Amino acid sequence: MTAGSARMPVADIDDFLASLGGYAKNTREAYRRDLRRFTDYFETLGVSAWSEIDTQALRAFVAAEHRNGKSGATLARMLSSLRALYAHLARRGIVRANPVVDVRAPRRQRKLPKALDADQSARLLDRTAQGFVEVRDLAMWELLYSSGLRVSELVNLDCTDLDLREREVRVLGKGGKERVVPVGRIAAAAVERWLGERTARVRAGETAMFINQRGTRLTTRTVQQRLRSWALAQGLDRHVHPHMLRHSFATHVLESSGDLRAVQELLGHSNITTTQVYTHLDFQHLAKVYDAAHPRAKRKRD
Repeated sequence: MTAGSARMPVADIDDFLASLGGYAKNTREAYRRDLRRFTDYFETLGVSAWSEIDTQALRAFVAAEHRNGKSGATLARMLSSLRALYAHLARRGIVRANPVVDVRAPRRQRKLPKALDADQSARLLDRTAQGFVEVRDLAMWELLYSSGLRVSELVNLDCTDLDLREREVRVLGKGGKERVVPVGRIAAAAVERWLGERTARVRAGETAMFINQRGTRLTTRTVQQRLRSWALAQGLDRHVHPHMLRHSFATHVLESSGDLRAVQELLGHSNITTTQVYTHLDFQHLAKVYDAAHPRAKRKRD
């Protein structure tokens, strides 16, 4: 049989899907679409029997789909459909083994954290704050950027966690893990000014460092909304969120020091592999410097 004229036994797919009676209709339809794409591919190669497809052929199929733009998540789902189909065919005695067992989808590309560059960070923070809300907000942004805090760590801070004389803050991170991180000079001054504003509004018995106009602890959602509005007012035409300031802190410290272990400690990462993602950002920065500075970095344009 010539390539393109082959026909896979799709009746077996119908039989397989019928065996999934307990599955939702949408799930069964997703299986059908994935399996139809699979059979279409092998029919163009002249394949007409399930048993003709081995592990090597399946890997070639996955590679072709990946080149055509299918994500790792999509391919993982397609392979899950195929494993289930071949397990069904094996139970029916149509194939002897399941060739999909040892086939894995390409790893999902890890997204690099988004960070502000030094100029964007300066633009965000270059503002003379006036009044309760602005003074509070600027103190929060300075502290997030200066000390690399998570937004949850920021809103959970109590006044007793901050030592302005030593310029350090005690933070309770993920898993109840405590760490002490330094606070920069400018951030310390911004927080000190905020504490003066806080005194006039704080509700009796409230220990939170950062409070709303009712005198009670801020929520993470409020911080996120305030930073988004602040960034737009400062002329930053991108969505700025609190975690971006943490990423910016880590990236800029690593660019300046090259000390990955120190960044790990400052961020409160239990595993350095989590911190290593910032080495990719640092490499991007170094690559840009190289391209701009090295006489042989750029190709001559024709």
